Amino acid sequence: MGSVAGWAAELVFRRFFSSANPERKWINPGFCAGPWVPLYGLGLCALYLIVSLEKYSVFESVFWTRAALFAAGAAAMTAIEYIAGVLSLKVLHVRLWDYRGQWGNIQGIICPKFSAAWALLVAVYYFFIHPHILDALAWLSGNLAFSFFIGLFFGVFIVDAVHSAGLMAKLRAWADENGAVVRWELLKQRVRAYQDERHEKARFFRPFKSSRPMGEYLREMLDELERRR
Repeated sequence: MGSVAGWAAELVFRRFFSSANPERKWINPGFCAGPWVPLYGLGLCALYLIVSLEKYSVFESVFWTRAALFAAGAAAMTAIEYIAGVLSLKVLHVRLWDYRGQWGNIQGIICPKFSAAWALLVAVYYFFIHPHILDALAWLSGNLAFSFFIGLFFGVFIVDAVHSAGLMAKLRAWADENGAVVRWELLKQRVRAYQDERHEKARFFRPFKSSRPMGEYLREMLDELERRR
C-alpha cells in the first residue's frame, strides 16, 4: 500500500511540480519498472510504528504530542531516504535522485526542503490514513480470497525487483570501469529525449528500453562530466 501510494504521489509531483522536469512529461519514478517505490513502503511501516506510540507520550498537550510525532516521523523518513541513497551511491555507484542544487543538502541525498515535505506527509498520514489502517487489515483478514491478489502483487514485484537489480548490476560494472557515478534520472531523461527526437514510442514502464545501445547514453554522460571538469 505504501509503495504504490508513494509511487502515485511522486508521479504527480514529478509531472506538475518538479523543477527537474521542465517539459512536464509523465516520468516513472523509482528504480523499479512497475508502479511501486519500496522506500515509501518502508516509510509507511515506520510511520505506523511511530504514530502507534502516541499513547505513551510524555507531553500532556495534544499539540506537542503531535508535533513530536510529526518530527519523529520526518526524521525516520529522512533516515530511510539517506540510507537508501548512500547504499545506492556508495555500493552501486548510482545516484537515484539528486538534491545537490537544494539548500542545506547532504551529499545530494537529503535536504531540509524535502525533510519538511516528509513532515507534511506524516501529518497527512496521521489524520487521514492511520485511523483506518487497522480497519483495512481487519477487512483483509476477513476476506482471505483477497490474499490471492496480494500474492500476485508480491510475485510481480519480486520479478520486477530482480530485473531492476540486474540492470543496476550492469550500471555498477560500467561505473566501476569508468570511475563514474550513474545519474539514474538523467539517464532516463536522455533515453526519453532520444526517443522523442526520433519519434519513437516511449515505454513508460520500461524507460530504458531503446533502439540505441545503453552504452552510448552512458558514454555521453561521461563525456559531459569530463567537459565540466
